[in-house]
Amino acid sequence: MQEPLISPRIGIFLAVLFAAIVLVPIGNLMVQPGGLGYVPSHIVALLGKYLCYALLAVALDLVWGYCGILSLGHAAFFGLGGYAMGMHLMREIGDRGVYANPILPDFMVFLGYEELPWFWHGFDMFWFAALMVFLVPGALAFIFGWFAFRSRVTGVYLSIITQAMTYALLLAFFRNEMGFGGNNGLTDFRDVLGFSLSADTTRVGLYVLSGLALGFGVLLGRKITISKYGKILIAIRDAESRTRFMGYRVEHYKLFIFVVSAMLAGLAGALYVPQVGIINPGEFSPAKSIGIVIWVALGGRGTLVGAAMGALIVAAAESWLTATIPDAWLFVLGATFVLVTIYLPQGVLGLIEGAFRKREKAEPVGKEAEA
Repeated sequence: MQEPLISPRIGIFLAVLFAAIVLVPIGNLMVQPGGLGYVPSHIVALLGKYLCYALLAVALDLVWGYCGILSLGHAAFFGLGGYAMGMHLMREIGDRGVYANPILPDFMVFLGYEELPWFWHGFDMFWFAALMVFLVPGALAFIFGWFAFRSRVTGVYLSIITQAMTYALLLAFFRNEMGFGGNNGLTDFRDVLGFSLSADTTRVGLYVLSGLALGFGVLLGRKITISKYGKILIAIRDAESRTRFMGYRVEHYKLFIFVVSAMLAGLAGALYVPQVGIINPGEFSPAKSIGIVIWVALGGRGTLVGAAMGALIVAAAESWLTATIPDAWLFVLGATFVLVTIYLPQGVLGLIEGAFRKREKAEPVGKEAEA
């Protein structure tokens, strides 16, 4: 019998997410500043960024938690999705830039470009940019996965080459000749689809879209993992050689889930960029990809919901600690990862659910004693 799409765990998560999607906009748009329940605009943007991180963590959990592919390169897919959206936002500026060039972004005029590079064409249209948000990360994942999985590269070797891929993109995008703004990246965005990015309503809209995208990502991941295909993914994770011996084309299953995961990461990057106002090569740094792994491990690998929780917890902790004790943040993050790996292999979600199970088992005993 197939598991239901909405399990108790998924149901609770979606209910909390829906409440946040509704209450935060109300607190920002309908409550007067200083009033009870008021949510400042910068907090809305910050929460929207957290939701994008949660979607990115869900994307990694699909390949690591359910297929055993420890990717240290998901920051690459996140960054490519972000750059695709950033290119559209730069084209939307038009002649309102510093140099008033209707075609070339300001950084290209400053660097002496005479014409728009060929790969920038089409990004003045939103539908094209939205398509590239999925196609560019998906294409990279397909090409990389095709060669890696057919060559049966697994384990730590696969992790290393995924990180090498990310680092190669970092070095490439740092170069001014690449046409992506070099070290400064893309910034100074003005609007999206005609809506000002500095307007409260636009920030709320992006926040809501990020929440809906997270809900979609969790449901898509759940749909995949409870299907027959998902059971094969778990078999590959637990015993790849045995699964291959049974006649399954393991590389095809790995490739499909890797591409789907990359597209979700690209979507997270695209929603992230207009909310933070910048995208630069720093998003490709190996530390970013390692951080995503920590999110998933902290929340609970192979749960989807736990991965999202881990991202939200770490992102919130980082914002607080870097503002209060900036020098301590990396030490706290490293220590947390070590302690979770040793003492909480099921993550925070596993700890919470274990506590509830113990409570349910103890309740009947207490009732019998009363009787």
